[in-house]
Amino acid sequence: MFLPVSERMSARKVRRTVRPTRAAIGGLLLLAGSAVTASTPARAQNFFEELFGIGRAARPPQPPRNVPVQPPPQQPAEPGAPAPGEGVEARPSGPAQPRQPVVLRVPAEDNVAGQDLLLNGLNGSLKIERSGSAYTAQMTLPGTKISQPTENCSVKLNGGKPVPLSAEGRAQGVSRFSAASAECPLRFEILDGSVLATPLGSGPACSFTAADCETTPSGLWGPGAASLIPQAGEFDTARGVADKAVRDNYKIMTQRARGGDVRPIVQEQAAFSSDREQACRTYAREGAHGYCHLRFTEARAIALAVRLGANTAAPTAANTPPRPRRSRAPVEGMNPDAPGAEPFADQ
Repeated sequence: MFLPVSERMSARKVRRTVRPTRAAIGGLLLLAGSAVTASTPARAQNFFEELFGIGRAARPPQPPRNVPVQPPPQQPAEPGAPAPGEGVEARPSGPAQPRQPVVLRVPAEDNVAGQDLLLNGLNGSLKIERSGSAYTAQMTLPGTKISQPTENCSVKLNGGKPVPLSAEGRAQGVSRFSAASAECPLRFEILDGSVLATPLGSGPACSFTAADCETTPSGLWGPGAASLIPQAGEFDTARGVADKAVRDNYKIMTQRARGGDVRPIVQEQAAFSSDREQACRTYAREGAHGYCHLRFTEARAIALAVRLGANTAAPTAANTPPRPRRSRAPVEGMNPDAPGAEPFADQ
């Protein structure tokens, strides 16, 4: 098909006008590519992050720093509504302070009657017997020879005969007895399953010149380590109860004290911790069962409760946890669902 000459001339003019426009577009693209290539990688990354909404554009606008933020306006309270903060249960910021003394169970004065006790669970012997309302003690004291301090010795108190004990009441909460022996007067404090012995003479040692033996009977007379280790778990639980009782009673004492009376209480508490470590470090295998520390701590808690005026006849904390229930061993070959068998729920 042939076009007229006039139309062919018009088409040529149109093509001439379009060509510069395409060239201009190509130049602009070239300039844009060179601009992107010349920019740093960080700027290119920021450009694409802004383009796809994953950069700063996706973050919420942050207020300028050091500019106080105005709180939202509060709505006027309705008539009869509680004020802000009222009607909300206030929770204490710290642990509640104890109000009443903690009382542990006081050991019975005859709980050690007839038992064979050892000094620090190692050597010697102490046996307290009861006859009616009277108590006697047979005691063998371990020691070292006066002439040869490197050699061991032992001596029987009162020549091996029972020594009558005199009751001294419960000034510190636990029962006290005294043994008026000429060679070695002693005081006994009855703890749970053990006895705390303290010399009443001028020093901690007792000398028996005729037997060439010097003894130091002070300390805890209790069972041997072999019988205590199986109960280590029970002792550990009871020790936690006793420690808490001592802390609570100690806090009450300091709260009730006035001014200069607080310092002697603090010093006494520190001395107790030191004396307990000193007395228990020689008990046989103390680190394996903790029996000595437990009994010393219980005695301290009871003494503090008595000083605070508490009624020790009504314990408020159990210092003897119940023994774990023993499970019955399964019998091989028993079918719990068989006729005549014990119900499975009751086994």
